Amino acid sequence: IINAVFLLILLSTLADPNQYPFSSSELRGDSEFMDDANMCIAIAISLLMILICAMATYGAYKQHAAWIIPFFCYQIFDFALNTLVAITVLVYPNSIQEYVRQLPPDFPYRDDIMSVNPTCLVLIILLFISIILTFKGYLISCVWNCYRYINGRNSSDVLVYVTSNDTVLLPPYDDGTAVSGTTKEPPPPYVSA
Repeated sequence: IINAVFLLILLSTLADPNQYPFSSSELRGDSEFMDDANMCIAIAISLLMILICAMATYGAYKQHAAWIIPFFCYQIFDFALNTLVAITVLVYPNSIQEYVRQLPPDFPYRDDIMSVNPTCLVLIILLFISIILTFKGYLISCVWNCYRYINGRNSSDVLVYVTSNDTVLLPPYDDGTAVSGTTKEPPPPYVSA
């Protein structure tokens, strides 16, 4: 849904460039902030993300595990990039202050952020990133568990019996009825009293 909203914003900006509130000189100085090539790349990435999310939803709904793999790979890639951002903030703490200095002068709360102690700012950002990484890790485990569940359900070796509370894996019927190495004796004859 977020990618669809982003795509609509990009398409409306592409249709009417004057609608965008910041000019390129306010955001990046002499360079263009969002030229047509960057806009097309952003639209292509947004369309690709919508396709990957739709594939994951379809795969979960129709119980096709292979359709979930692209979304899982995207999640792993996104988690790795966010981890690299956290490591960069930890290794180069002055980069945050430099980034804030490069923001436009009328950026909201720019002066307040500049007045915060750099060490405190790094700790706040690391805390925020660690919360995001924890949430993303949880979502990765959810998608992985969905993938494993669908793979197990489609496997012919294991039957899955779903109850309202939990999932119980049952052995194949032949394994439960066959006794290895011994023959089962018939029950004793019925004697009437």
